[in-house]
Amino acid sequence: MLFGVVGLLGLNACSDDIDPEMTELEVSRLFSPTDIEVRVLNQTTARVSWKPVRNAESYTVEFFENQEKSEEGIFSGTPVRTKSGLKLADIPYSEPGLRGETFYSVRVKAVGAALPESKWIGVGFQTGTEQIFLALGEDDITHNSVTLRWPAGETATTITLTPGDIVHQLTASEIEAGEAVIEDLNSDTDYVAVMKRDGDTRGTMAFRTLVDLGGAIQVFPEDDLLTMIAEAEAGAALALMPGEYVIDGNIPVAKTLSILGVYPHDRPVIKGGIIRMSGLAGLTLRNLIMDGATSDGNQTVVYDEALPDAYGAVVIDGCDITNYTKGVFYASNAVLIESVTITNTVYSNIVCDGGDFIDFRSGMTRHLEFTNNTIYNSAADRDLIRMDAGGSSSFPGEPCEVVFTNNTLHNVIDKEGTTRRIMYVRHAENQITVKNNIFSNVVGNYSRQSETNIVEFDRNNYFNSPNLTSDAFTAYDYTTTYLSVNPGFADPSAGDFTVSQEDVVFYNIGAARWIP
Repeated sequence: MLFGVVGLLGLNACSDDIDPEMTELEVSRLFSPTDIEVRVLNQTTARVSWKPVRNAESYTVEFFENQEKSEEGIFSGTPVRTKSGLKLADIPYSEPGLRGETFYSVRVKAVGAALPESKWIGVGFQTGTEQIFLALGEDDITHNSVTLRWPAGETATTITLTPGDIVHQLTASEIEAGEAVIEDLNSDTDYVAVMKRDGDTRGTMAFRTLVDLGGAIQVFPEDDLLTMIAEAEAGAALALMPGEYVIDGNIPVAKTLSILGVYPHDRPVIKGGIIRMSGLAGLTLRNLIMDGATSDGNQTVVYDEALPDAYGAVVIDGCDITNYTKGVFYASNAVLIESVTITNTVYSNIVCDGGDFIDFRSGMTRHLEFTNNTIYNSAADRDLIRMDAGGSSSFPGEPCEVVFTNNTLHNVIDKEGTTRRIMYVRHAENQITVKNNIFSNVVGNYSRQSETNIVEFDRNNYFNSPNLTSDAFTAYDYTTTYLSVNPGFADPSAGDFTVSQEDVVFYNIGAARWIP
């Protein structure tokens, strides 16, 4: 009704009293910039962007440390950084070298010649943890020491390593050289080193020490790996030296073992062979290349023996696994596994002919964590993670948790017209988390099963993967946090999935190894 009245008045107004048409708004000062946004890049660089202002000749940006703006957008105190004379071509403006782990405020104003400057517009942000450690080299880690490096002359007071709360007091000569050697570490152990200066964190480095060849069973390519596995005591670690290990047949594992590549930069290659689990064994596979091209066409790891108690934990870390026909993990029998943790591993050319990628039928695990992995050219027309109701029937009351985070998937479930699923989960009492993953060229959907219980989606990126956000399926990403951008892979045909798209990098989406 109101719309009709307004239209009527417009048609019947007296033309004699109409002012000339307004073609330009007269103002007493420049408008303030709008849509100010700060992105923290490389932990301590603030990239500030805003919408340009008409008639502005330049912009001034001021940074305040540990200050919060008032309701009027005014900051107290003296700015710690000021940049004047910024032109349109300078937007966005980047300010490097801020203090790490510090709250800042930034404000921007427009400056002109014909009109007075605008009012300030501001926003607060917090920097990340400063990182001055340099990347570790191949020779910087041994079984009991690490050599940490940073730009020579950059000051700090201590480096603390955990676990063990090892505190290394930095000397003047170490600061001058930008290098410290820390010894007496445990072998085959994950450490985090944190550099501090007056309470501020200046660098953080995670690393894993090498296997102590004196405390492990050293294996060479000319050795009989199957015999050495059979003769090893429960809990033993087999340390494989670089080279090829050709297996004709199965790899029986009937007791808890670790099979480890000694050098992460020169990993041994196991050709053929299917790992067949029994006897409630646990298993760790680390720093291995496993090529199933000459195997019997089964999965990488198969559970044969159904037992009433729980099998030990499985850890697969830092491996390349390729050319297996049926899949990579299979528990068709009624087996309960304490946990399965798969991290930092690259899967390629897993055909999934006759089985799903990770496949629990009558078996189950209490916890499946799949983090920082890459899967490409695999499972073209099969499900990615299958957990049937048979597992909950075999072990009633046992819940299952699935954590699927920071993975990169390309050309997975990509057959046109497929009805295959990322989470084909019908296990009772399941809870699934799906966060910070890249899905590229995925035609499949999340799930068409009402039993599939995805409790959290967050910040996933879907490129050429429309079914994963479609409400035509029972499970889909219904959030407002997901992206649908081309991640800008460097060379996917060569297995290089380094990302270049700014938002994907900023939000740390996908496997960590591909985020520059």
